[in-house]
Amino acid sequence: MSVNPYATATELLAALDRREVSSVDLTRMHIDRIGQIDGAINAVVVRDFERALAAAQAADDARAAGANNQLLGLPMTVKDGFFVDGLPATGGGIPERADEIADWDSAAVAAIKGAGGIIIGKTNMPPYAADHKSDNPLYGCTSNPWDLTRTPGGSSGGAAAALATGMTPLEIGGDYAGSIRVPSAFCGLFGHKSSETALPRSGHFPGGKHQNAAFAMAVQGPLARSAGDLELLFNLMSGPAAGEDIAWRLDLPAPRTERLADLRVALLPRFDWLPLNDEIAGAVEHWGARLAAAGATVATVDPFDGDFPAYFKTYLRILFSQAGAESPPEEAEAFRDEARQGDDQFVPTIAEAFAANVGDYLRWFAEREVYRERLAHFFRAWDILLAPCTLTNAFPHDELIEEHATRYVTVNGEPVRSVYMFPYPALCNLSGHPGTAFPSGQTAAGLPLGLQAIGPYLEDRTTLRFAALVEEAFGGFVPPVGYRT
Repeated sequence: MSVNPYATATELLAALDRREVSSVDLTRMHIDRIGQIDGAINAVVVRDFERALAAAQAADDARAAGANNQLLGLPMTVKDGFFVDGLPATGGGIPERADEIADWDSAAVAAIKGAGGIIIGKTNMPPYAADHKSDNPLYGCTSNPWDLTRTPGGSSGGAAAALATGMTPLEIGGDYAGSIRVPSAFCGLFGHKSSETALPRSGHFPGGKHQNAAFAMAVQGPLARSAGDLELLFNLMSGPAAGEDIAWRLDLPAPRTERLADLRVALLPRFDWLPLNDEIAGAVEHWGARLAAAGATVATVDPFDGDFPAYFKTYLRILFSQAGAESPPEEAEAFRDEARQGDDQFVPTIAEAFAANVGDYLRWFAEREVYRERLAHFFRAWDILLAPCTLTNAFPHDELIEEHATRYVTVNGEPVRSVYMFPYPALCNLSGHPGTAFPSGQTAAGLPLGLQAIGPYLEDRTTLRFAALVEEAFGGFVPPVGYRT
């Protein structure tokens, strides 16, 4: 059987169930596709083909014996930041970790393997998962398949590029500052940033083996070419951390509605202080009109009542106080020095975060809880907050090349500080709410547009269902030009 490399994971699993294709054939097809097209993209930087083919044969044997695990025989890749037993654990091509080999599987990888999934390799990301590009000293730079002169985003950029070109049917990423949603938007995919406590978080670098790390805002989640595949992998990954499963269970509520016409959708307004690409702003308005025409209740609403800058400062303080604690001392000091020189209202906030003490940290967490309460109130009146994933589309490799706080990206022809890449992702990172990125059309230049649907805390199924309803009504993923066969 000839297999479409852009078939969804759900379709591939159905073909395996019907014995129309074997796991060995599927795995070889993906291995061959990586070999054929990845040279120019550089997405799958760690390859484990021999073990994958052996696992595929074992999966075929298991199916022949009557087994039918959820992902049995499905090949896929995972982001380099996740620990995979026996594979390099470089944390994004960090030279000092070049010889690190994992001797265990992260919680997400263990769930995938336990369901019969087969890891064929690992995808590229920036060092420490800490950039809006996917470039590092060990593995080099990953390119966006829609335009090889541009980035696929970060930190899950290799994951997004591999998915968009049919090198893998599923991927997993981490999202601390948009690292799932931004690459999804840049590459025209679906991506889900989960509610903060919905998925175990152990086994990602930065991070560690701790089963329930007390590290705010950083979560894990799936990337896919369809909303159904997002939910498939989310269901597999979600649940309590090991050790807590002795008592805890995750029982997420059903979607608030099964119809677009029943939805209450708030559109995030465009803010004077926050740069935004005009085509992305236009996409928010366009999708608002589309949803209203489908019967949804739609209005432009500011959930922060003019307080979004203060909300964003709280996010930056927690983000950089935590990130600074894990950064190499010399890098943190360089960032501090540069941030102190910043003349923007938010750049000095970063320097403040690096200089934080325990009292500061606790005070910022108290502010976080105030915002979480306000958003809980907001989502009693609204089901979805529709917003950009970030301020621009995929940008050229030669932007954001300077170091630290004074880097720039071009928006509407003007240079904009890189700190403004964070506010739109922060909409649900600080608060811990779920956010689902979905394909939202293309720019005049043919680049993907992506928006995010943010929903009530622990109501992940509402944003996932929203993405599925939009996909069903208006279409979804489209393969990049030049990689459609």
